Amino acid sequence: MTSWQDPDAVSLMLDDLETWAVVGLSTNTSRTAYSIAQLLQRRGKRIVPIHPDAPTVLGEQGYATLADVPFPIDVVDVFRRSEDAGPFAAQAVEVGAKAVWFQLGVVDETAFERTIAAGVPMVMDTCPAIEWNRRAR
Repeated sequence: MTSWQDPDAVSLMLDDLETWAVVGLSTNTSRTAYSIAQLLQRRGKRIVPIHPDAPTVLGEQGYATLADVPFPIDVVDVFRRSEDAGPFAAQAVEVGAKAVWFQLGVVDETAFERTIAAGVPMVMDTCPAIEWNRRAR
């Protein structure tokens, strides 16, 4: 476990935060973002698809950008390549999200440092499914 997988930040997001904006979520059921969004819903979370096409996914209206979401976002969950992920952390801070989660394989140390410095908890390079399974052991 690295410093960017702080157990307290993981617990805050999984246990206490409800509305998850899922960046990169589309109607493509073969993508990991889709299956994780389903898991989040099964765990009682509200998902908000964030995708340029703004599709409705899993019964939830999508939005083209985080700034377009007309209600508070708790967690911004990013399914984008590492080199494209950083701006979403900055946008999460701008819209007042309470936390940022970069999925497994997504790492941007500069974005992590900026987000933490802004007072917003962040985890990287892990997945809610992995973290919930880790707890079940």
